[in-house]
Amino acid sequence: MPDRVGPDPQYDVFADEFLEHGRDGLYNAHYDRPACLDLLGGVAGKTVLDAACGPGLYAAELVDRGASVLGFDLSPRMVELSRRRVPAGSFRVHDLAAPLDWLPAESVDLVLFALALEYVDDRVRALAELRRVLRPGGALVLSRLHPTGDWLRHGGNYFEARVIEEVWSRGWHVRYWLSPLEQTCAELREAGFLIERLVEPRPQPEAAAINADAYRRLTSEPTGFLAIRAIPDPR
Repeated sequence: MPDRVGPDPQYDVFADEFLEHGRDGLYNAHYDRPACLDLLGGVAGKTVLDAACGPGLYAAELVDRGASVLGFDLSPRMVELSRRRVPAGSFRVHDLAAPLDWLPAESVDLVLFALALEYVDDRVRALAELRRVLRPGGALVLSRLHPTGDWLRHGGNYFEARVIEEVWSRGWHVRYWLSPLEQTCAELREAGFLIERLVEPRPQPEAAAINADAYRRLTSEPTGFLAIRAIPDPR
């Protein structure tokens, strides 16, 4: 197995299916999205960068709450879906492996980076770029797969960062990084951030009607996602 994910826009193949899945599904609509939006706090009148924006589900919520949204994704189809879903936003195709040279330093108030950290090979470099474009007093909110859940599913050495390949239940083939929590914390620190909050979300109560087994598991086991709010280190 190569020790990199590479530049392939994996989600392009199933972007439309992902939109249908994420719009009202338990994991996105009733679990990760509420957690990330809560950590972002009030967004009215603020400029939010939606990094790895997917099909615009988070962006739509942000615009509804009064934010100005800029977004990008590696997948051209995801960007197309975002533009269609959120005409008030501004979206483009961009690879986080490259600098955000289309954004000036200190030009956005908040950055959202939801469930995409695992697909980036040079995470410190990408996070440092997100740090560069944040205004003083801004914050980054990111979510990722819970590393304990990854370890319980895949076994091996929890502390060894490695690339794995999976086929998810809908037949989606994905390749991404497994890494321990301490590595994510260290990468944020190296990129110039301080962690302000770390939460292990539980799904909203209405999720129980969608999938009772998943709801029970996510409210009692560390097998889903976690979310972090980090601020630029002023020191």
